[in-house]
Amino acid sequence: MLRIANIPLPLDGNEKSALLLALKKLRTTQDQVLSFRISKKSVDARDKGDVHFVVAVDVALKDEQKVLKKLKPGTATLLPPPPAFPRCTAPRGCRPVIAGFGPGGLFAALTLSRAGLRPIVLERGEAVENRARTVETFSAKGELNTESNIQFGEGGAGAFSDGKLTTGIKDKRCQLILQELFAHGAPEEILYLSHPHIGTDKLPQVVANIRREIIDLGGEVHFSARLCGVQVTKNQVTAVEYVQNGEKHVLETDALIVAIGHSAADTQQMLYRTGVNMIQKPFSVGVRIEHPQSLINQSQYGKFARHAALGAAEYHLSHRLPDGRGVYSFCMCPGGTVVPAASRESALCVNGMSAFARDGENANAALLIDVRTEDFGDDHPLAGYVLQRMWEEKAFRAGGSNYHAPVQLCGDFLAGRESKHLGSVTPTYRPGVTCADMRAVLPAFAVDGLRCAIPQLDRKLKGFALPDAVMTAVESRSSCPVRLIRDERYESNIQGLFPCGEGAGYAGGIMSAAADGMRVAEALLKKRNMMEE
Repeated sequence: MLRIANIPLPLDGNEKSALLLALKKLRTTQDQVLSFRISKKSVDARDKGDVHFVVAVDVALKDEQKVLKKLKPGTATLLPPPPAFPRCTAPRGCRPVIAGFGPGGLFAALTLSRAGLRPIVLERGEAVENRARTVETFSAKGELNTESNIQFGEGGAGAFSDGKLTTGIKDKRCQLILQELFAHGAPEEILYLSHPHIGTDKLPQVVANIRREIIDLGGEVHFSARLCGVQVTKNQVTAVEYVQNGEKHVLETDALIVAIGHSAADTQQMLYRTGVNMIQKPFSVGVRIEHPQSLINQSQYGKFARHAALGAAEYHLSHRLPDGRGVYSFCMCPGGTVVPAASRESALCVNGMSAFARDGENANAALLIDVRTEDFGDDHPLAGYVLQRMWEEKAFRAGGSNYHAPVQLCGDFLAGRESKHLGSVTPTYRPGVTCADMRAVLPAFAVDGLRCAIPQLDRKLKGFALPDAVMTAVESRSSCPVRLIRDERYESNIQGLFPCGEGAGYAGGIMSAAADGMRVAEALLKKRNMMEE
C-alpha cells in the first residue's frame, strides 16, 4: 500500500475527491485501485482566507512497484506491514499483577492476556459504569469518594477528560493502540484525524469492552482493591498485599506492574518505604480558563468559523517567561466543561472534559506554569506531593470549604483585584463556584508568570485575554511530581517490579501511557523468554 501525504482538500471535499487528488499525484487511474482510505486529516488554518484540510491517502494498487518507479522521490511512500501484538511462546511463571487500570494498566493487561499470562489487575476505584455515577454524585452534591473519582477508577483520569489521543511520541505501538480502541467501540475517525479524541461519553464503553476481552482471555480485574504492600525477598518481588472491602489479601507473584496514575500519593509513599528508588520530577500548576467556544472558533477559523465540516476549534499556546519558566495551555477541551478532580478530603483541584460532539457553549483549557524541583523546598523524593496538596487545600478554603471552586475573571486577575461577580461567561464547574482572588491560591511565581504571559498569548489567539474569561483554580494534576527509576529492562531496583505510565513519570496522556503499558508488558515477556523474535 502506498501513502500520499500533504494533499490539500477543500472543506467540502470528501473521500472520493481525496482519492482523485492522490491518483493525480500517482499519475495513475482509478481502475488500478484495489482499496484506499484517508489515513491522516488535519485543518490548515494558517491563512484565514483559505482554511482547508490537509490529508494523507493510503492506496493499494495492482502494480505498486511499477507506479513508484515513475514517480519523483518523496511523492509516495511504501507502507510497512501494520504493527501487531507480540507473538509469544507457552506461558510460564506466576501470574503477573498489575496495580492500576488506567491506560497503562489497561494495555499492559491486554498485552499479557493475549500472551496467555492471565494477569490479575488491582484497581482501587470502581468499574467505569459505577464510577460514572460516583463522579456525577460528586459534581451534583459535593460528596467525595476518595477511592473512586475522576482520578481513581477503571480507565484512569483520562476516562473523564476528553479522551484525547494526541501524542508527541513516535512509537509504532500508537497505531496499534488506535486500532484496538476502534475495534472496541471508539469512532473510526480516531484512525486518521491529526487530533483524535473519543469523548467522555464514549470512552467508558470502550474501556469496559477491553476489560471484557481481558477477562475472556483468563485475566482477572478486582475493583475497590487498593495495593497496600509489596513483599520482597532477596530483592525480588514475592507477593503483593491489597485491601478490598476492608479486608486485607495477599497474592503471590514474581512480577508487579505499577501503573497507579499520577495522583496516588499514598501508594507512592508505600513504595518509597518498600525501598523503590525514586526521584523528584518537575510538574506544573495553574488554572482552567474558560472562553466562549464561538470566540475560539472565530479566532482560529475567521470567516469559516461556522462551516459545518470544521466543528469546534482547538488551540495550543505557549510562552517563555524572562526567568525561563514556561507557560502553556494543556488538555484543551473544545465545547467542554470544567470538572471537580479532587481525590483527597479538604483539598480541591480541577480538570476539563468534553463529550464526543464537543457542542458545549464554552471552551476550556488548563493554563499552567512550570514548577521546578527547587520550588519544592525539600529534597525528599515525594516533596512535590506536599506542595501540590498545599495549593489544593488553599483552593478548597478559597472556594468555601465545600468543594465549590474559586474563580476569578481574567480582567480582574490581570488588574490585581478580587472578582466580586461573574461576567458574560458562565462557569461550567459543578457543584458551584465562589468569586475569589488567585493570589490566595497560587504561588507568587505562578500569579506573576500568568499575568505576564496572558497578554502575550492574546497576541497569538485573539480574545484569549477576554476580561470576562473565567479562571478556575487549582489545576495541579497535569503530571506526576515523582519518577520511579527503572533500567533498560523496565524494572526498578527491586527485581520483578515494573514502574509504568504517568504515575511512574514516563508518560503524559492516554496514548503515551498506553504505549508505555505495552512496552513494560513486552519487557516482562522478554524476561520470561516468552517473546518470539
